[in-house]
Amino acid sequence: MTRFDDAMTALQAEARPAELAGMARFGMAVAGRLGVAIPVLRRLARQFGRDAALAEALWDTGLPDAQILASLVADPQQLGVWQMDQWARSGRSWDVCDQACNNAFVRSPHAWGRVAAWATDSDEFVRRAAFSLLASLAVHDKAAADADFLAALPLVEQAADDDRNFVKKAVNWSLRNIGKRNAALNAAAIACAETLAKRPGRAARWIAADALRELRSDAVRSRLRRA
Repeated sequence: MTRFDDAMTALQAEARPAELAGMARFGMAVAGRLGVAIPVLRRLARQFGRDAALAEALWDTGLPDAQILASLVADPQQLGVWQMDQWARSGRSWDVCDQACNNAFVRSPHAWGRVAAWATDSDEFVRRAAFSLLASLAVHDKAAADADFLAALPLVEQAADDDRNFVKKAVNWSLRNIGKRNAALNAAAIACAETLAKRPGRAARWIAADALRELRSDAVRSRLRRA
């Protein structure tokens, strides 16, 4: 058996079909899904280790569980722009999109370029990937300068009127994470949200209200003062 066969056998052994109805209620795509739990997928990823070829084969199955495992065993340094674009376009569930961003894309040298490229894409999941990745960079890219995030705020403003649920939630997530990075970015994110709050569109106003609620909270401001 190949490593791909071993991985698929391992995934099948961990299937939880009884969980699919609950996943569907949370908006996850369940067609073909096995229902494997995230902690189990992480354990399998440790078992198989980094393997770019295995990651590509798993992703190409189109099965959400296999695609999440692919994001965990992928080598971010070997992810090319073409492959990242293909994954962003073919991951058709919000959780698959987010896992790809958090597990693999965020550590790619192409990450910032993909944020800019995907942010104006018309496809719902590609556009979500832009802002899910931006949210992840705000947490994990410790070397990034404030200027990188300030330059991304116009992308947030441009996408804020997109009322598709998976897009607006990711836009909101990225704005909140930028604003929690440090005091200077907190002020910039609040200013961005205040601008969005004045727009007539419901999506922009929802993004603004939710972001301001957190970014102005005592918990966030207290943490930033201690940083």
